[in-house]
Amino acid sequence: MQPQEQLNYSDNGFSGATTSAKNLDKNELSQWVEHVTKQLIEDLPGNENENLSTQNFPVAYEEGGSSLAALLAESRPRKVSRRSSNENPGSIFLNQNQQCDDGTNFDGAKIIMKSKSSSSDEQGLNLLALLLECAVAVSVDNLGEAQRMLLELTQMASPYGVSCAERVVAYFAKAMSSRVMNSWLGVCSPLVKFKDIHAAFQVFNNVSPFIKFAHFTSNQAILEAFHDHDKVHIIDLDIMQGLQWPALFHILATRAEGPPHVRLTGLGSNMTVLSETGKHLSNFARRLGMMFEFYPVDKKCGDIVDVSELQIRGGETLAVHWLQHSLYDATGPDWKTMRVLQGLNPKLITLVEQEIAHGGSFLDRFVSSLHYYSTLFDSLGAFLPGEDPGRHQVEHCLLHREINNVLAVGGPARSGEDKFKHWRSELSRNGFLQIPMSTNSMAQAQLMLNMFPPANGYSLVQGDGTLRLGWKETGLYTASAWTSVNYPFR
Repeated sequence: MQPQEQLNYSDNGFSGATTSAKNLDKNELSQWVEHVTKQLIEDLPGNENENLSTQNFPVAYEEGGSSLAALLAESRPRKVSRRSSNENPGSIFLNQNQQCDDGTNFDGAKIIMKSKSSSSDEQGLNLLALLLECAVAVSVDNLGEAQRMLLELTQMASPYGVSCAERVVAYFAKAMSSRVMNSWLGVCSPLVKFKDIHAAFQVFNNVSPFIKFAHFTSNQAILEAFHDHDKVHIIDLDIMQGLQWPALFHILATRAEGPPHVRLTGLGSNMTVLSETGKHLSNFARRLGMMFEFYPVDKKCGDIVDVSELQIRGGETLAVHWLQHSLYDATGPDWKTMRVLQGLNPKLITLVEQEIAHGGSFLDRFVSSLHYYSTLFDSLGAFLPGEDPGRHQVEHCLLHREINNVLAVGGPARSGEDKFKHWRSELSRNGFLQIPMSTNSMAQAQLMLNMFPPANGYSLVQGDGTLRLGWKETGLYTASAWTSVNYPFR
């Protein structure tokens, strides 16, 4: 294990950028999703809302409200017209100016407008249109029609497809199939293969700036909070393999005032993985000559009944770190996790959120996640060629699992627990004050991002005390820092 995370990005990765990524000035795929979903809703029978504009539409699903569900509550989905089975395989896709069964003219030319995509990209966009139709069917419990469309999608879309759109559709179709099956059979709780997830997470950490962004910005905030403190304690709400901590340990060990005594409490669901993580981190800290203790807790944060379970000691400066993801439920019910955070009364909470809606209706979650993951797939496609095994590992073991977890796990009623729309707003309402991310955090993030050619479309924005990293004008990860209003030494 090296003292710092290595930012080794080969030139070959960038040479594999797709032609469409080079030509587009913004995320045209996500913009296209907004256009198509808007038209699908407007074309539903009985929809009288003629004033829904494209400009206002994204707010409806990004805010996670019930506007989409309200529009669809009493409506049935349109059916896509099918051609003869004797025609070529591509004929089942929605074509420009094709009419649907209810007579609606689906003007594909107007929707795609300025698209410069190749034929494979256009095929992927047609598949996306069918996927959106399927989501509407699921949202109104027309599961038979949804299943028929899913059969077509799973036959025509491949996770190894040339276009990002086709790959996105393939994984969303799998998740939608699980959702339909769960609706018939009940709650689904798939096994978590931690070994596969952690291996793919390491690959993602090496080929994309998003995980490093989370690590670097959080480490900088923690470093500043620990200044002049000789006893510090970090609680990681989902430590996984602890990839971010060696870099912080290295900096703490070289402080002018000397290294502090560091304790790290790592939460997770697998004691074997936790023990291995603790062993690696302890060995690394020993080589640095730093006093270090690791305490594993094989529980979710929301399952903690008393904060004493987290080995809190007097005289220590406490920081809590949470890198959120959608791979599995890492913390339990949100309200219980908030209760634990309030009980800990930490000097610092570092929070990195995915800009994706986990709550709300199925259609709210579907549109939000399709917008989010089409952007993320596009960013990977610009960095890695379609046949790259690392890219497939990330898409299959990480992104596919996240998509499935957002859309399918838990069945129609999900867990029954309300999910916070944004943890940032909930923290501000529950006794925490935001600490603006410092200029040093911005500098760290920009230095890391400079390892990637600017032409590839990554964007870094500082505002409202946060740092946000995205792709082609779409924010994907937002980092923020917080302190308890009751912390005695703010």
